[in-house]
Amino acid sequence: MKKRIVVYILGWLLVFEGFFLMLPCFVGLMYQEVEAVWFAVVALVCLCLGFIITRLIPKDKTMYAREGFVITALSWVLLSLFGALPFVLCDVVPSYIDAVFETASGFTTTGATIFQEVETLPYCINFWRTFTHWIGGMGVLVFMMAVVSLADGRNMYLMKAESPGPSVSKLVPHVKSTAKILYGLYIGLSALEFSLLIFGDMTVFQAVTTTFGTAGTGGFGIMNDSMGSFSNYTQIVVTVFMIAFGINFSFYYLLLLKKAWKDALKLSEVRVYISIIIVASLVVMFNIRGQMGSYPNAMKHAFFQVASIITTTGYSTVDFNQWPEFSKTIMIGLMFIGACAGSTGGGMKISRFIIWAKTFFKELKVMIHPRNIYKISMDGRKVEHETVRSVNVYLVAYVLLFSVSLLIVSINGHDFETNFTSVATTINNVGPGFHLAGPVSNFSFFSPLSKVVLIVDMIAGRLELFPLLLLFSASTWKK
Repeated sequence: MKKRIVVYILGWLLVFEGFFLMLPCFVGLMYQEVEAVWFAVVALVCLCLGFIITRLIPKDKTMYAREGFVITALSWVLLSLFGALPFVLCDVVPSYIDAVFETASGFTTTGATIFQEVETLPYCINFWRTFTHWIGGMGVLVFMMAVVSLADGRNMYLMKAESPGPSVSKLVPHVKSTAKILYGLYIGLSALEFSLLIFGDMTVFQAVTTTFGTAGTGGFGIMNDSMGSFSNYTQIVVTVFMIAFGINFSFYYLLLLKKAWKDALKLSEVRVYISIIIVASLVVMFNIRGQMGSYPNAMKHAFFQVASIITTTGYSTVDFNQWPEFSKTIMIGLMFIGACAGSTGGGMKISRFIIWAKTFFKELKVMIHPRNIYKISMDGRKVEHETVRSVNVYLVAYVLLFSVSLLIVSINGHDFETNFTSVATTINNVGPGFHLAGPVSNFSFFSPLSKVVLIVDMIAGRLELFPLLLLFSASTWKK
């Protein structure tokens, strides 16, 4: 383990977080809020500490997979620990654990909150809550790679560790150029959504914070009813962009930059993703029509909530906790499926389900024709055995972490629906669960131990489990 390169990059992380914290500070000054001072203090601490650490430049900046995993995991932990300080200093949370929960939920784009009342929070606090979604959506390390050179030609290990999905490929030969392209597309889509939202019934501040939450597929709202009080136009715009940010960014690269629209439209993951949204929305629409009063109203809410859950955004227009059990079961299923790999969405990712399905049917064929050789392919390319193996190992790790988390959270004595969906919604980075953790509720009722478990689930889920889990392996730290 090359610890000096790990510490060096973590120093750069603190520098970047310091600059990030200056934005809510400026927002607070604009609205004449005293809380802006605390953002400035924390920003200064991060900048000074980070600057000192980055002066300790390692002689050898070569990095390998082990360092990449450790840096990624520690980066997200560090982001949450320092990003939580303004909540404590501004005295808007009862404890530091609550502050870390809220911050981790923001950076991991989960959107589960401990606040019962968000409309009375200072503007700078609400800005920071939603801005953490935007930072975490594409990944802070990817952003850093687009700006500075962190390691000698080994940045791909960081991108692989931080990016969601079973496999990560460079859009162009250089990792830094890939990072710039990804953030260029990310900023472009964000700007487009903001431009459309301000033509509706949102203020500029509401449009900015909603764009942050949608782009990062996070879902922190600044209204107590989330998106429920906004116009049909606004809700439709948010629905479209939730779906858009749940699509693999390779799709936009092929479509917009390479002009290879035929290749883009052939991506099987995107086609399955859109198909699931359409089918699930129509089924839910017919199921909730009685509650919604009319088919148009049922269609609007069904498409919004299906898009919100499968992309793991977590916004809501209605309390879907009150929907029929059939629709609620569909929603829980969508939590696990998640969005496309290479998007800002969470969940287990559609590409993994495609690989699992193809593996299943391949094994059935092998049972019937044991001497034949079958291969698994996606989009005309063979899926390597290493990828299939990693996808299967991911499932084992996922089930183990989910089971252990559920057991610990169950100590609180809450009902099974609350416990199960709370773990599901945090490990899949969705946000709202069901029953006591529903869309009009919050997570403040959980014990400190349960909150720590859910924090681990959020970070582990965002990092595809392994980077965080490897921190607890002794072999990771050996020389």
